[in-house]
Amino acid sequence: MLPTIVILGRPNVGKSSLFNRLVGRKIAIVDDTPGVTRDRKEAEARIAGRDVRLLDTAGLEEAAPETIQGRMRASSEAALREADLALFVMDARTGLTPADRAFATWLRRQSVPVILVANKTEGRFGGQAAFEAYELGLGDPVAISAEHGDGMGELHDAIREHLPAEAEEPEDPDRPLRLAIIGRPNAGKSTLLNALLGQERMITGPEPGLTRDSVAVEWRDETGALVRLVDTAGLRKKARIEQALEKMSAAASIAALKECEVAILVVDALLGMEEQELRLARLAEREGRAVVIALNKWDAVEDRAATRRRIEDVLTASLAQMRGITVVPLSAQTGRGVEKLMPAVRETYAHWNRRIPTGELNRWFEAMLTRHPPPLSEGRRIKLRYATMPKARPPTVVVFGTRAEQLPEDYRRYLVNGFRESFAMPGVPIRLQLRGTTNPYAESDT
Repeated sequence: MLPTIVILGRPNVGKSSLFNRLVGRKIAIVDDTPGVTRDRKEAEARIAGRDVRLLDTAGLEEAAPETIQGRMRASSEAALREADLALFVMDARTGLTPADRAFATWLRRQSVPVILVANKTEGRFGGQAAFEAYELGLGDPVAISAEHGDGMGELHDAIREHLPAEAEEPEDPDRPLRLAIIGRPNAGKSTLLNALLGQERMITGPEPGLTRDSVAVEWRDETGALVRLVDTAGLRKKARIEQALEKMSAAASIAALKECEVAILVVDALLGMEEQELRLARLAEREGRAVVIALNKWDAVEDRAATRRRIEDVLTASLAQMRGITVVPLSAQTGRGVEKLMPAVRETYAHWNRRIPTGELNRWFEAMLTRHPPPLSEGRRIKLRYATMPKARPPTVVVFGTRAEQLPEDYRRYLVNGFRESFAMPGVPIRLQLRGTTNPYAESDT
């Protein structure tokens, strides 16, 4: 069952605008007239990487039970009883009202966790107006503008922290490992698929562009494990994609890349790593996919040491965000070296799927801070307090601290590279998210 989030607040504070923003499309009618929403609206949404059930409710008003407003409030209270999390919305532009205070008092007596959302904070003094919401005693307010989309990232993060933990689904021993073979036309992608399968499954030849659609094949590798392998059409430079059919082939290839877990980037060893291959690798990194490079046509290379050195130099200089990416020299045509590819894929997948326990992660984090403390930002100290790893696939580290969001780019790279090296995660994208904590009543610690 999906976790349920209910949006509550007095009329006309922007609940339906927030509902539409979180769902990603306009479902609830939005107007400046108070009380437009009378019946609960429900939709599924993807928030902070979780699928949730989202409820939009009528405005909370003090009214007799038999009135429309009274029945609307009863409906909202019923929605709260079935919720796992409540978003209590107040209008920062208007400021706190007696109704806000009354309903906040009521919410504090409920067993459902509450996130205080200060809406309509766009503009120069919007964030300052949100500070008034601390008086409600519901914790730190999250300042947003549902209409303009400001602050939605912070709200997603707050929701992630308050949702119940995901139930650990037992690993299906026969769930296929999802792979995609990507590369430029005529790099040998279909020939490699045939070599892995041990049969002529795909039409191959010297003519570029023989494969026009993404073709999925399920097979069992040498360990007996199920693999779902997608051979994609070769992706050329965008400026050269002219025909409608080729545009559809490119779209299908990109879709296959988004759905895979590990991408095998086939590189023609005679041409080396050029901008087109780097562009594909960066696309895989942006999508959070692990990458293994199949250096094809290795049998035709004369100076292998120099070729390997050039490839590694390009990777170091241009693909630092996936440092240590595994390169497997092979010949798809003769089959030589192909047997090393799937073990490399399995190892990279294990790195991509690995999760570090919080205790071990924070011991590493403290050592990194001791070795190289965070720099000053605008003359003020950045205090990094602790780190968590909420998810893998790809590995994602969240760092909390005062003004953490102001951490300069070079220090972020220091943390990412240190994490990669300390926990042996070569060749996989690593996400670093920073969560600042502020207290308007705290004295400056400059």
